[in-house]
Amino acid sequence: MAKSLKTRSRRSLSRELLKEKKFFVGVDVHKRSYHVSLWNEEHGLLGSWVQPSSPRLLILKLEPFAANLERVVYEAGPTGFTLVRALRSKGFSADVIAPSKMLVVPGPDAKSDRIDSHRLAMYAAKNLLTAVHIPTEEQEGDRQIVRLREQMTRKSRSIQQQIKSFLLMHGIDEPAGLANWTKAGIASLRQLHLSAQLRFCLDVMLDEFDHVKVQLVRILKQIRQLASEERHRKTVDLLQTVPGVGLLTAIVFRTELVNPQRFSDGGQISRMIGLAPGIRESGDTRREGSILRSGNARLRWVLVEAAWRWVAGDLAAAKIYHRLVANTGSAKKAIVAVARRLGIVLWKISIQQREYTPQPT
Repeated sequence: MAKSLKTRSRRSLSRELLKEKKFFVGVDVHKRSYHVSLWNEEHGLLGSWVQPSSPRLLILKLEPFAANLERVVYEAGPTGFTLVRALRSKGFSADVIAPSKMLVVPGPDAKSDRIDSHRLAMYAAKNLLTAVHIPTEEQEGDRQIVRLREQMTRKSRSIQQQIKSFLLMHGIDEPAGLANWTKAGIASLRQLHLSAQLRFCLDVMLDEFDHVKVQLVRILKQIRQLASEERHRKTVDLLQTVPGVGLLTAIVFRTELVNPQRFSDGGQISRMIGLAPGIRESGDTRREGSILRSGNARLRWVLVEAAWRWVAGDLAAAKIYHRLVANTGSAKKAIVAVARRLGIVLWKISIQQREYTPQPT
């Protein structure tokens, strides 16, 4: 009985504090549940609970104390931006936090969803969190169309590997043309003389491969239509004035780097892309290490691929590349540095809305 009275007294105290003190909310978001913690700098943890993953239910719980609620935070993850949009639509200050920028406690430490929510709320109160940019629903939809092509391309490669593994397992020689998956090579697979069981299995895989190819054509058509929309057309055309930058590179850059005006310099762009070098400086010693891979992976690999074409088609870029190769002794490091420069060039074109002007060699 004493324990029950103590619990009720503590809850009442927390509710009174919520009506009097400013507090922060950390949410550990999962597919089926939210772990929620409330934190005040003076009193520490004011309360916590677990609830179903319902933005509406969380808003109902927080609305009575909205006047003193400073900020709601949760980490970026597979649940996307649904919760933050719902919170903002009701007037709450809410952000999604970059997990790669979270402080890590040194040494072994307990970890649970409840502890994670506590830590988020505490770090929010101390202003130790880095928020990610929240795209509009239209921007997110545009980005999803472009990302779908990447996902379908990976699926196509997976099926190709599955077919090759099938042939190897059953001692079947690969027909000519399969190295590049030509129409003749695929037709040869259809004509192989196999047992009924193996013929059925290979046909199913080939049917799936054909279906993915059809979907890729369909997606590419949608991407071309997206690039021609008024909100994208001018910028996409300008980005393609850079040698080596085609439609796909331009639309990926356009949809992944939404609202480029929010960046103030090239260093911020490099860090967002994940192509900024790690710097270690102590006294008079300064060393640049490997790149920081905490940014946008899609932009990173797209820019590296485009950098090779830029070097091949632009004398100024080629000169920079060869100088970097001579300085570093590594073609890989050089092309990463060129990709970083290319990202900054594309960002400036997006901001200034001007065609690319080759630098004098």
